[in-house]
Amino acid sequence: MTDAHDARSHVHGGHRPPIGNAAGIDAGHARAHADVWLSDVTAGYGDRLALTGVNLAIEAGSLLAVVGPNGAGKSTLLKLIAGLLKPWSGRVEVLGHRPGVAARRVAYVPQAETVDWQFPVTVEDVVMMGRYPALGVLRRPGRDDHRAVAAALEKVSMATHAGTQIGALSGGQRRRVFLARALASEPDLFLLDEPVTGVDITTQQELMDILQGEAKRGKTVIATTHDLPTAAERFAQVAAINRTVVAFGPASLILDPDVLLRTYGGHVLVLGGQTAILDDAHHHDEPPGREAHFREDSRPTPPHRHRGPRPTTGDGSPDAATTDGEG
Repeated sequence: MTDAHDARSHVHGGHRPPIGNAAGIDAGHARAHADVWLSDVTAGYGDRLALTGVNLAIEAGSLLAVVGPNGAGKSTLLKLIAGLLKPWSGRVEVLGHRPGVAARRVAYVPQAETVDWQFPVTVEDVVMMGRYPALGVLRRPGRDDHRAVAAALEKVSMATHAGTQIGALSGGQRRRVFLARALASEPDLFLLDEPVTGVDITTQQELMDILQGEAKRGKTVIATTHDLPTAAERFAQVAAINRTVVAFGPASLILDPDVLLRTYGGHVLVLGGQTAILDDAHHHDEPPGREAHFREDSRPTPPHRHRGPRPTTGDGSPDAATTDGEG
């Protein structure tokens, strides 16, 4: 097996240059105007490479969809930006600082929340958690905090459920609540992992309306998605990822057959001039305990049963290929 040092120093040979804006970024100009800037970033888990040679410059007010097959590194990209994962090499800057320094200005909503759904916490309590980083340890929520929470719940159409226990909600309602928590924190940057996956069409459209509204207000929204029609129709930009940046530019790029082929490889099927993506948007390996995927009108999905030991990396941590959310 390749050891960690070999993996970290490995760079895939024969990479074709990315399509779109990423192909010819002027580094100085891009860095000066970007809320999020990545330069030649390589990252992974243990000895497993997840992303290599990533260059991106995402300007303020962007509404960016990050697309790609399962295991392509989409969630890893968000973790790098959020400061939850350190790159092996390269540089990452977020809001003019290294990741984590401006954490109060960043709202990160992972693909699955680790929640004890039986815990007696209300919808309002969960959304108020978005205010805690700015409050500090000793301060109690004040009038402005309660006003921000109420406004966020109203925006996601969950105001009437403020007193409802979080475990009593459907999957789509939980999606709304966790987005409300992000909104209540009043961030400059939203990092959302699959925010509209597993919800009905109405909820999907309403959530996208909210994200578009935030971008119009100058907030930067970066969201992963498997829904290519939504990426093309509702987002302004797209970054196609498959271990590196395949394409970056206007959302219409995702309809380009060459972009699709380079992003999804053998998962692309062309029949009668129509392109189909053979990628299971809802396929995930076993999530950690208590972690649940959101589905409309459903309770948390219990952990899958494995018939054998779960693979681990050399340091004993879960294998990135079998850890949920590493898509």
